[in-house]
Amino acid sequence: MASSQRPIRHELLSWADVDKLVDVMLPSLKAAGLFDAMILITRGGIIPGGLLAEALGIRHLLTAAVDFPTTETAGLMAWPSFLQFPNAELLQGRRTLIVDDVWGSGRTSTAVRGRAQSAGAQTFTCVFHYNPYRSLFNNSEPDFYGAITDAYIVYPWEVDRGLRGIQTAMPEAN
Repeated sequence: MASSQRPIRHELLSWADVDKLVDVMLPSLKAAGLFDAMILITRGGIIPGGLLAEALGIRHLLTAAVDFPTTETAGLMAWPSFLQFPNAELLQGRRTLIVDDVWGSGRTSTAVRGRAQSAGAQTFTCVFHYNPYRSLFNNSEPDFYGAITDAYIVYPWEVDRGLRGIQTAMPEAN
């Protein structure tokens, strides 16, 4: 029996594509006002957050690491485990931009936003790519995003630059 699901489309981005995403996002981010802090969600949000922090002049950078245990019974409804999260006093009263690379299901950004809000931060979510077709949250989307997509995005920093899979031996002479 054939699968009714279509294959997942992949999109490989260049550094120039990433620069364009930053340029697209900056006007709306600047129009929202100054941010006092940024939470970079590991691992995906590290590079996008660094680029945006530099462009916006945000110096108070924090990280959050979230894990969603994969259990057959919980599925996508698994409760998040925070492996790393800033202390509440670092967030209290701060306008905080939460950055990740993509909003797929939305679970990670939503979990970090909820925890930061409970610590007293005024939160804003930000991703390079928003996939509304995979999002588990019908009434929620990122506050800022560079593009909408249905593809699996491969960023330039994710590309394997090593020699794995490349034939390094000389071909045999005939």
